[in-house]
Amino acid sequence: MGLKEWIIPQDKAFFDILEKESANVLLGATRLEEALKSFDGMEERRKEFKEIEHIGDDIVHQIYDKVNRSFITPIDQEDITKLASLYDDVLDYMYAVMKMIVLYEVTGPTEALDKFAGICRASVEQIHHAFISMRNLDKAEIDKRCIEVDRLENEADELLNEVVVQLFKSDNVILILKVKEIYEALETVTDRCEDLSFVLRDILIKVS
Repeated sequence: MGLKEWIIPQDKAFFDILEKESANVLLGATRLEEALKSFDGMEERRKEFKEIEHIGDDIVHQIYDKVNRSFITPIDQEDITKLASLYDDVLDYMYAVMKMIVLYEVTGPTEALDKFAGICRASVEQIHHAFISMRNLDKAEIDKRCIEVDRLENEADELLNEVVVQLFKSDNVILILKVKEIYEALETVTDRCEDLSFVLRDILIKVS
């Protein structure tokens, strides 16, 4: 048994369930991007996304239950619960966007929504690949993915600044409030992905 295998106990079920959560969040990000591009059947799309969110909640409960019942875990218990919680936040914010679009009766796509959706999907995709690489502690791969997540978060932050400036040129105060809230929720998705990247890096430091 090598040093890496000695450091990380061989209970791979935690990696299985974290990857399961990650795959579900990536499905949500993909569905969000599709919805914000097409803007058809948004109420049905919202309902579908709600089911994805329910699945995510169930997975998080499974993770917390397994952590509470396990004496030894492959990485720190606190880090496992941080990863699960932050990824759940990512899914929650994406669902919040779907809800707001339906409730606020947003009727069509915008260039900014399209860009945000693409950045969110790309950020989640990078985190998903980093999660998969955690199983073997592939530091180079995880670092590469986390660097890209940081770049995407900066891109989303700059985009938010640009679109808010444009929004405030409008005289429609209600529209400003509605759309600004949606844009901010989308930018928060990238913030949470960046938070996840920080946790992943911390884990690598602890086991290196």
